[in-house]
Amino acid sequence: MKGYPIVLVHLDRARCLVVGGGVVAARKVAGLQAVDARITVISPDLCPDLQDLATRGEIDIVRRAYQEGDLEGAFLVIAATDDPVVNQQIWEEAQARNILVNVVDNPDCCTFIAPAVARRGSLTLAISTAGRSPALARHLRQRLEQEFGPPYGPFVELLGELRARTLAELPLPRHQAFWDQIFRSDVLDLLASGDDAGARRCAENILAAHLSGDV
Repeated sequence: MKGYPIVLVHLDRARCLVVGGGVVAARKVAGLQAVDARITVISPDLCPDLQDLATRGEIDIVRRAYQEGDLEGAFLVIAATDDPVVNQQIWEEAQARNILVNVVDNPDCCTFIAPAVARRGSLTLAISTAGRSPALARHLRQRLEQEFGPPYGPFVELLGELRARTLAELPLPRHQAFWDQIFRSDVLDLLASGDDAGARRCAENILAAHLSGDV
């Protein structure tokens, strides 16, 4: 099964449903929370993690079993119940309403698959095996988290600032040379050591040199 990878944004403006109240549903909710999604959980029973989120008002709860029509107005739905019949019903309603749907542990009843994700600020590293081996996806995610540590978060933010300036100030033919030097520089190492000011000075000096044509 081939897939076309995308990144969904602005899920805080969308109605995202998770049907099910167990630990699997809780993991799916955690993934949606990481992107500030507006989440509604439909389930008569909740595991402790979901109950805590409900008590804190971080998710909306419909305390009953799924009913046909629950998907009205939803942007996406994750079916995470332990009842294959219910999951099938959710899949069918989602298909009828053209709603993005993921039925856990059933790749054939999915229009999207949630990859294993490593996040470093605005940097998102995602791994998918098209549902064939979630264990491998988790293993690779852990390796990526080790390879791309926390400094990559502020590094991406600094790169975003530099990109805006290069687009406004640096002639296009010089862009590649500038970025090559940034990536070879000590900027990331300085961020890793906690010297944010030093990292910014290093980046500014490189940009100044390219703007003046000294490189």
